[in-house]
Amino acid sequence: MSTNSSRVGQLLLQASACISWKQDVEGAVYHLANCLLLLGFMGGSGVYGCFYFFGFLSAGYLCCVLWGWFSACGLDIVLWSFLLAVVCLLQLAHLVYRLREDTLAEEFDLLYKTLCLPLQVPLQTYKEIVHCCEEQVLTLATEQTYAVEGETPINRLSLLLSGRVRVSQDGQFLHYIFPYQFMDSPEWESLQPSEEGVFQVTLTAETSCSYISWPRKSLHLLLTKERYISCLFSALLGYDISEKLYTLNDKLFAKFGLRFDIRLPSLYHVLGPTAADPGPESEKGDEEVCEPAASPPQATPTSLQQTPPCSPPPAATNLPAPPSWARLSRPDSGILASRIPLQSYSPVISRGQAPLAPTHTPEL
Repeated sequence: MSTNSSRVGQLLLQASACISWKQDVEGAVYHLANCLLLLGFMGGSGVYGCFYFFGFLSAGYLCCVLWGWFSACGLDIVLWSFLLAVVCLLQLAHLVYRLREDTLAEEFDLLYKTLCLPLQVPLQTYKEIVHCCEEQVLTLATEQTYAVEGETPINRLSLLLSGRVRVSQDGQFLHYIFPYQFMDSPEWESLQPSEEGVFQVTLTAETSCSYISWPRKSLHLLLTKERYISCLFSALLGYDISEKLYTLNDKLFAKFGLRFDIRLPSLYHVLGPTAADPGPESEKGDEEVCEPAASPPQATPTSLQQTPPCSPPPAATNLPAPPSWARLSRPDSGILASRIPLQSYSPVISRGQAPLAPTHTPEL
C-alpha cells in the first residue's frame, strides 16, 4: 500500500509543468469575474432564480473574455469564455420569451387565481379557455341591458368579472348576479348544441360591469375537443345554477315563512305578481281547501261526479268540517300567497314536508 502511494506522489511531482510561480497576482478583471461566477452559482430555483443564475454567469464569463484578451493573452481562454457567455445570454433570452408568453392580462390573471387555481387547473388549459373568448373584456354601463326577455337569442356564455347585474322577469325582481358568476348559465344548460332559443329573463347592469363572453359555437367545439375542459365547465355551471336556485329558495322562505323545494321546474308563479294579489283562482283554491271531504280518499274523480253528495247527520250540522289531509299536505302556492293565516297550515310544518308550487307554470 505504501509502495502505491509513493508512486502516485512521484507521478504528480513529475507531471508538474510549472517551472516557476508568478510573483504578481492577476488583475482586477480576473477577480471580478470569479466573484460574479460565485454569486451566480448561489442562485435559487424557479423563474426568478434562473434569471439571477444566468445573469451573473453571463457577466462573469464576459469578464473572463476581457481578462483572457488583455491580461492572459490566451486565445483558448477567450474562445471558451465567449462561448459560455453566449450560451448564458441565449438562456436569458429564452426565459424572457417564456415569461412574456405566460403573462396574462390583469383581469384574466385575477380570474385564474380566483376561479381556476383553487381547482388546480393547469395554466396551459386555462390559456385555451381564454383563447376561446379571444381574450376580450367587454363592458356594460349602468342600467344597460345584457339580455332582454323574449328577444335576445342564446348564442353565448358570459362570466361577470366586476359589478352587479339584476335579473328580472315581467318586471319582477328575481336575484342578483355577482362577480365571478355566470350570467346565463341556466339558459346555456337548457339548450342542446343544435337548438336555439331566447332569454326568458332580463339582465340589467346595476353598476358599471365588465365580463368575458364565449361564443356558443366556439365553446361547444372546445368542449367537444377537450374532455377535461368539458368536465370543468360542467362542474362550474352546475355550482353556479345551484347557487341561483338557493338564492330563489331563500327569497321564498323570507317571503312566506316556508321553505320551498328548489327542484321544481319553475318558481315564477310564486314570485310573480299573481302570487301577491289573490285572484279568482286562489279564492277557488281557498274554497276547495276549506270544504269538507265528501267521499273517501280512494274514490276517483269520476265516481265523485256520479255519486250524489251524502247529507251530513243532524248531530254534525253545527260542527266545523275536519280538514282534508290529502290537500293540506301540499297546499297550492296561490293559497300560500292569499290572506289566509299560515297558522292554519301548522300540520304541514309539523310534518316537515316542503310545500310544492304548481307545475303548470311558465318556465324560467
